[in-house]
Amino acid sequence: MAEGTSTRRGESLLFLTDEQLRKGIEAMFFAYRGFTADPDRILEKHGYGRAHHRAVHFINRAPGTTVNALLGVLGVTKQSLNRVLRALIEDELVESRVGLKDKRERHLYLTPKGKVLEAELSEAQRVRMRSAFSKAGPDAVAGFKEVLEAMMDADQQAYFNALEEQNL
Repeated sequence: MAEGTSTRRGESLLFLTDEQLRKGIEAMFFAYRGFTADPDRILEKHGYGRAHHRAVHFINRAPGTTVNALLGVLGVTKQSLNRVLRALIEDELVESRVGLKDKRERHLYLTPKGKVLEAELSEAQRVRMRSAFSKAGPDAVAGFKEVLEAMMDADQQAYFNALEEQNL
């Protein structure tokens, strides 16, 4: 594609019609459904849902994270998170340790069994993303990342950037 064509196409994307935005919204819904389909099947075998998946994912990303920090990342109620954590702890997927400096804090870690489940869930999503990214190409991947980051709230963006800086 000629450089001018690419520029004109990019400029036209700055002025999307309501219909184009609707199609983008629908594409996000269907992409999310596809992105979560494989993990959902794995979770169903264990009697878990997406909330369990998100908790396992972020505990794996930041071992030793506190319950309060996880509450902030997930944006759920304490009651909802406690229900999820109780199941994961009872099933020996997550270990809760009392804080060394502050005994009121609970630090969360995946157990070996939890790491196995997390790896299975993540691999299912990596396969799908790797395939999609490979088909789309590096420019599309960079653009996709920019769009996702632009849609994040400031607190989510800060957490996302902190994870990237830690190379987690």
